[in-house]
Amino acid sequence: MTGPMPSGTISAGAMNLIASLLEQRTGQQITANRVWRIETALKTMLRAEGLESADALVAKLLTRAEPKLAERVVDALLNQETSFFRDAAVLETAADALKSLQAEVPHRRLRIWSAACATGQEPLSLAMLLAERGMAEGALAPEILASDVSPSALARARAGRYSQFEIQRGLPVRRMIEWFEGGEGEGEWVAKAELVRRIRFRRHNLAADPPPPGKFDLVLCRNVLLYFSPSLRTRVFDTLAGAVRPGGLLVLGAGETVIGQTGQFRPSEQFRGFYRLADPAACAATG
Repeated sequence: MTGPMPSGTISAGAMNLIASLLEQRTGQQITANRVWRIETALKTMLRAEGLESADALVAKLLTRAEPKLAERVVDALLNQETSFFRDAAVLETAADALKSLQAEVPHRRLRIWSAACATGQEPLSLAMLLAERGMAEGALAPEILASDVSPSALARARAGRYSQFEIQRGLPVRRMIEWFEGGEGEGEWVAKAELVRRIRFRRHNLAADPPPPGKFDLVLCRNVLLYFSPSLRTRVFDTLAGAVRPGGLLVLGAGETVIGQTGQFRPSEQFRGFYRLADPAACAATG
């Protein structure tokens, strides 16, 4: 949490407690210019709980009568802003990089980690791109692991179910017709099973958990580090460095950089905007 929390229809004390809970559980901060998100994000939950205000919710949290309540509050506050083919040029470059890496190690299966994947649009977009490049079939088809700290976001990602609004954000009609089918609900679209099964989903907390087992040729960690404090950001970069295979690549969001944040990575000379391990030989010796 950064700066004092102004009071409005929710007290400053309640805002501070909720923001602190989010940071403790996920590492994500709500800065002073974003506190409006607290009330907006909790509206649905307040109705479901039959509570009149966020202050009433905080009072209920403090009783500890419902052990899962804090988890549901945190889940509601997480920013799940994403879309299909978000920053499309970046994903196209990622697919090109994977094609290049595959040519370098034709007998090894490439591994990809989509960290903080939210409701799954990023890994699904990448799976579509790999299929279009002829890289998605056979025993050596790249493995895609997608993770997020939010259990509800992961549930939606595994189901591959999206609203008409979500499906139209960044997804061309051609791909929509090829990879999605109409769902049971009005305006609902569902990713075809052949697409979803190319991705493994798992819960993972970037702020607290070690990296998933094994090494990855490509790690996408976009638009989440900006919510972390500088010290936590440095620790997360250490986690990501432990996950990247020597010769592999890290992809960050458009507003994120390794410069001044970590010595673990350096810009890639071959793929603009991507990063490589600063000392691959040393990482190979320890990994």
